[in-house]
Amino acid sequence: MKITKAVIPAAGLGTRVLPASKAVPKEMLNIVDKPAIQYIVEEAVAAGITDILIITNRGKGVIEDHFDHAFELEANLKDNPSKADIYSSVKSVAELANVYFVRQKETKGLAHALTKAKSFVGNEPFAVLYGDDVIVSEDPVIGQLCRAYEKYGCGCVGVKEVPREDVPKYCSLDVTPLEENIMQVHNIIEKPTPEEIISCYSILGRVILPPEIFDLIEKTPPDKKSGEVYLTDSMVMLAKEGKLNAVDFNGIRYDMGNKLGIMKANCEVALNHPEIGKDFREYLKELAKTL
Repeated sequence: MKITKAVIPAAGLGTRVLPASKAVPKEMLNIVDKPAIQYIVEEAVAAGITDILIITNRGKGVIEDHFDHAFELEANLKDNPSKADIYSSVKSVAELANVYFVRQKETKGLAHALTKAKSFVGNEPFAVLYGDDVIVSEDPVIGQLCRAYEKYGCGCVGVKEVPREDVPKYCSLDVTPLEENIMQVHNIIEKPTPEEIISCYSILGRVILPPEIFDLIEKTPPDKKSGEVYLTDSMVMLAKEGKLNAVDFNGIRYDMGNKLGIMKANCEVALNHPEIGKDFREYLKELAKTL
């Protein structure tokens, strides 16, 4: 079944990048000349997804504004021949896909946020693109997962091998190979202790889920410490039933909820930017001489 719907959870508080995220949602922090969330939406669209639900909360109305038409701005740009390219780029943002919004009125974690998408998803498999994660790739990463879902009919998680010392920040997967970069998932341990690490494969920001995930979330007991229902625990239920695969995706991932991740994204994307790439490269070369 072709996947045409995607959900982008963007309701987090952005505490790791304060004070920048106090008044501006972290999803709207720029990578060169586009906000992070636009890269994520463009990735989904490039993979053939036509309907996107962005889950927000209070103070994030600017995300809705960004994907709407700005008629006064567009009119001013349209009447200026020298601004034709800018006009086209601004206008196209509102026409990328059918973009919808719903609020998560309580900040109760990722699984709770996804339940807000139940009526939007209906009885279809759907993509989840985490709002913190921008992944740059010529072949859209969520598209790589969609192809794996269409072939095997199982939920998919996008994974990469991370340094062992970083695994406790994410999760650890018990996997066995199926083909090339696709593996079957048997178990997932969220934020493992060093002794609990099964492998250095961690889920990084992209998931394809079947509609039955909503029933599994309802059956998942809350974590004893936080009281939160973790999506990972619900996905473990899929794995135990042999219904979850992992795709070791091709792409460069940037953590936009992390200050260093934001700087890496801006630096590396700028190097390939058609307008400033050449000059920025020369600037870095000169700067490097002073370090």
